[in-house]
Amino acid sequence: MRKNSIYKLLLGGALPFLLVSCFAAKDYERPEIEEISEELYRTDNLPQDSLNMATISWTEIFTDPILKNHIEEGLENNIDIRIAIQQMLAAEAYVKQGKASYFPTLSAGPAVNHQILSPNSQFGSFFDGSITQYDVTGNLSWEADIWGKIRSNDRAFTAAYLQSEAAHKAVKTQLISNIANNYYQLLSLDEQLRIAKETLETRKSSLETTMALKDAGNVTEVGVQQTKAQLHTAEALVVQLENQIRLLENSFSILLGAGPQEIERTDLSQQKIVSPLNTGVPSQLLRNRPDVIAAEYRLINAFELTNAARANFYPSLTLTASGGFQSLELDKLLNANSLFANLGASLLQPIVNKRQIRTQYEVSQAQQEEALLNFKQAILVAGREVSDALSNYQASTERIDILENEYEAYNKASGYSEELLNNGLINYLEVLTARENALNSQLNLINAEYNKLNSIVNLYKALGGGWQ
Repeated sequence: MRKNSIYKLLLGGALPFLLVSCFAAKDYERPEIEEISEELYRTDNLPQDSLNMATISWTEIFTDPILKNHIEEGLENNIDIRIAIQQMLAAEAYVKQGKASYFPTLSAGPAVNHQILSPNSQFGSFFDGSITQYDVTGNLSWEADIWGKIRSNDRAFTAAYLQSEAAHKAVKTQLISNIANNYYQLLSLDEQLRIAKETLETRKSSLETTMALKDAGNVTEVGVQQTKAQLHTAEALVVQLENQIRLLENSFSILLGAGPQEIERTDLSQQKIVSPLNTGVPSQLLRNRPDVIAAEYRLINAFELTNAARANFYPSLTLTASGGFQSLELDKLLNANSLFANLGASLLQPIVNKRQIRTQYEVSQAQQEEALLNFKQAILVAGREVSDALSNYQASTERIDILENEYEAYNKASGYSEELLNNGLINYLEVLTARENALNSQLNLINAEYNKLNSIVNLYKALGGGWQ
């Protein structure tokens, strides 16, 4: 009889390991993403091969030492970066919890139970009105992972951690891009301000010349007033550019995790990005671009949670054990005769549960499909951003050549018109128009140079560069 009991106990202990072979959860496989194709990038003028500028460190992409210092400061102090790190730490704690789910739960502690008995009760007639029992008990409980629910939850926590890690890299990439773009924009505004101040001084001199020409009878008061108007236009432009610079410096300071301050910088003419614009092939987005990586880990997390929700339909096997000391007298509590032990096993099959299990499973399926669609959307957005950056780079390069020729023509026209005016051969309005066109063309040329630098930075970010 005792031997049969031992066999039953051994069989009950081995049963969970035998049932593991019936593991019901599925293994994740990356879905076929038809959105990834050679046409994802519109790289008509650039060859696609395995080379990819995203694999180049930002320290090699950006050569300006002051810009590098700003990026390093931002990576250390930026608030968004620090928030992302805290999110990673929280996700890491959940990973540790998932790993610990394989182990049994163990609790222990002393207890005192004082019971006042009725004299007419079954035990009250044997005891003198009350019983005080002292216990030191340990309880052990372990759920067998027959259907892989614990394993799926563990994998889901791991995927959530890796998603937070990828999100941290995405924040890092975005931060580097924002710092570089804001830095280049500051340099372009500085250059425009320099030109505006030079124009202001030139127009002050022109006003004096115009007033002298009026006294000589070569121009009328209309010409004088129009020159004054152009002077005030230049003054307003200087005020506008100085304000834009101050506002941009304030925004730049936030990226550095600091209060509003003046930003140290060089000048636009020193900025060169010489790294080749290699886009690689679209499939490299799956391992280079952090937001795409995060989207896939979100899909893996949803997939594993669906596995765990499916496992709730099946019975759960729990093994329990408890033991310790029990005594009615405190001085005999740790006596060998006070020892007790209980062993148990339970198999629980949910039958009616207010539809909670099915609802949870259906919700997890919908969330998994949502995560899949977000994954595909992330790939499409990445492809669009690469295409946009390439198009902007090509357009900016072409515009610079055109605007350089335009500015040269307007600048010559301005000089010729002033000579003709001094000889009384043209109307003063033509001089004013030529000057205004030359100024606008010069400002547009600076914008085109900034847009070219901006498009290179955006291409680097769109390909997933910056976090390496």
